[in-house]
Amino acid sequence: MGGRTTWAIKRFIDRYQVDMSEAENSDPASYATFNEFFGRALRPGARPIAETALVSPVDGAISQLGPIQGAEVFQAKGHSYSTTALVGGDAQEAARYQDGLFATLYLSPSDYHRVHMPCAGVLKRMIHVPGDLFSVNPTTARGVPGLLPVMNVWSAF
Repeated sequence: MGGRTTWAIKRFIDRYQVDMSEAENSDPASYATFNEFFGRALRPGARPIAETALVSPVDGAISQLGPIQGAEVFQAKGHSYSTTALVGGDAQEAARYQDGLFATLYLSPSDYHRVHMPCAGVLKRMIHVPGDLFSVNPTTARGVPGLLPVMNVWSAF
């Protein structure tokens, strides 16, 4: 694969202490692009599902959680967001989350960047919300007004 790509991947692995022993493909030189590496699959058994009532769909840390305040606005990453904006402008979809609960999970650069359903279920819909992509570290989150978090919504009902 490309020398510059491999160099960038190896540097990223070293800088962020990425544990490549967990990857299905642990050879940094075998990834054609950085994005292919970033979304790498894990080897079977690398993330056993805990035998608890609640598990996370991603690696990461909870940075915010709480009630969706009022009819449409809640706090995430230090900013207020309308649920309508978070679901791509669909007010009818946003109404489903009125007075619900939310959690924002921060994935650091070293975290595994795939999302899994933590329970049996069927993905019924995906919504693409267009816009610029930024790192979501605390400095960027404070300095970029209107920075939307990536949102994945699961319903238990």
